[in-house]
Amino acid sequence: MSHDAQCMDDDHAALRAAADGAALCTIVNIDGSFSRRVGAQLAIRPDGTVVGSLSDGCLEQQLVADVAAASGPSVRRYGKGSALIDFRLPCGGGLDILIDPSPDRAACRDTVALLDCREPAGLALPENIYLPTRRYLPALRIHAFGVDPELSALDRLALVMNVPMVCMRPESLSLGQAPDMASPDRWTATILLFHDHEWEGAILHHALRGGSFYVGAQGGAKAREDRLSRLRAAGVAEEDLARIRGPVGVTPSARTPNALALSVLSEIVFEYDRIHPHF
Repeated sequence: MSHDAQCMDDDHAALRAAADGAALCTIVNIDGSFSRRVGAQLAIRPDGTVVGSLSDGCLEQQLVADVAAASGPSVRRYGKGSALIDFRLPCGGGLDILIDPSPDRAACRDTVALLDCREPAGLALPENIYLPTRRYLPALRIHAFGVDPELSALDRLALVMNVPMVCMRPESLSLGQAPDMASPDRWTATILLFHDHEWEGAILHHALRGGSFYVGAQGGAKAREDRLSRLRAAGVAEEDLARIRGPVGVTPSARTPNALALSVLSEIVFEYDRIHPHF
C-alpha cells in the first residue's frame, strides 16, 4: 500500500506552480527573527491565488499586489526597514524578497524534473546580492514496514501531513527476503514497526544498502540487543549497525499507536530538516 501525497514542502509546490506560469517570490535575506528560512518561496498565479505560504496571510496579500504591479524581477524589503510604513511583520523582523513575475519556466521545469527523479537540484535566481541560486532536495519519503495498529496510525498521520509513504505488511513480504522494491535513497526514511522481530533482518539489510538518512526499528531494550546481535552475526558492519535508531521517536516510550506515530513522524521530519540546504 502506498499514498503519493502532495509533497509537504510548500517550496516544491511553489516551484511547480512557477513552472506552469505563476510568479515566484523568494526570501533572499532575513534581518532579525523569522519563522521561515532564507530560500523559502511562494508562487502567485495570474488569477492572484497563492501557492505556499511565508507568513500569516498579510505578507501574502501584499506580495499579490506587488507582483501585479511588477514589470520585472526586483528585491523588495518587507517589515523592519521597509518603505511600506503601514506594513509590519508579526515577528518584528525584516525580509528581503525577490519578486520574479515571470521566472525562467524552462529552468523551473528542469528543476522539477530533477526532483521528480530524486536528484538534488538548483535554480539560478535573477541577479541579486543575497542568493544567486536556490537549492532543493528531493521530497521526504517514507518506507514503512510493520503491522497494525501502529503502521495504520503512521499511515494516517503521514497522509494528513502530505508525506508520501509506502506501507508494507507481512502479507506483502516474504520472511527472510528483501522487499521487492528499490533500496531507499538519501531522502527516504525507513521505519520498522513489527512486534515479531523475525521480519526485521532482511528488511534492515535492504535499508542499509541504500542511503536512507533515517533507519529506525521499534522495540524494547531486549529486542534492540537481539536485533544487533543477529545483524552482527550476519556480517553487518558496525558503522551500519550504528545507523539503526532504537528506541524510535522523540518520546522515549510512547504507549499508544497514535502517540508512537506522532513521535516517529516528528523525529523523521526533524532529521530530514537537518540535511536541508541552509543558505
